[in-house]
Amino acid sequence: MVNRKEEQGATAIKKIKDESHNRAQIEWLPCDLGKLNEVRDVFGGIREKEERLDLLILSAGINASQYGESADGNDRTFAVNWLGNFYAVNLLYPLLRKTSKIPDTPPPRIVFESSELHRATLPSTKFANKEEINDPSKDPTQLYARTKLAMILGVKYGLIERVIKPNGDNVYALSVHPGTVSTDIQTQWKSAYPGLLGNLLTTVMTALGRSPEQGSFSALYAATSPEIEEKGWNGYYFTDPGQLGKESMMANNAELGNSLWNLSHEMISDVVGEGGLVDWNRKT
Repeated sequence: MVNRKEEQGATAIKKIKDESHNRAQIEWLPCDLGKLNEVRDVFGGIREKEERLDLLILSAGINASQYGESADGNDRTFAVNWLGNFYAVNLLYPLLRKTSKIPDTPPPRIVFESSELHRATLPSTKFANKEEINDPSKDPTQLYARTKLAMILGVKYGLIERVIKPNGDNVYALSVHPGTVSTDIQTQWKSAYPGLLGNLLTTVMTALGRSPEQGSFSALYAATSPEIEEKGWNGYYFTDPGQLGKESMMANNAELGNSLWNLSHEMISDVVGEGGLVDWNRKT
């Protein structure tokens, strides 16, 4: 388990161990996904230490927030929700590929927690350069929506078309919409929109949201259901268990997906150096 705040990790681990009658074996590691050098050290360390990796669930992120920059000088929402998660996949991909070759092993799966709010991305979005990403004039919802669009595009036109298919990898990459979930993340609306609107959004989202357990169903389905393999649903987006999402036109734009892929590599390399990214074709 990797997350930024130790107290949150400790609380989650205690609950899991209590529910499993202390049978669950969990190791916690701290990492701020907004700091790419930290991502490199943590997830690179996991790759070198572990013998296999069957499931990678990318659920770390922040809600709609006012513009601010990460320690690396990138829009923090984009840095945490997309770049950090994407770089983690890059660092761990050789281990996923290695696991896929173990006899009698189900294909490893990568699951991104996206959102139906990807539809709120501005039509002007091109993923052309860092200056476009670091635009403080963007509304908090637009900043958030852009990262969720990136997850769908990154799966379909990045991992599937540029890595999994060309290499013939037996690895599944998927994205899901968990729904509005009543957790502390909903309180971030207050800082995104200070005043009456932020308080109203927090109240409404919390009242109408799913429980954390319900919010996990889509990701659990994508990670474990045999139906995924049976129907060949690699690269797909789900809005509920077994329910294929109808992505926005932008989420079906291959050119936009290619631009995102190239820009993501460029922005990561700017921070960690040219050798910081793992070759996607690396076999071990």
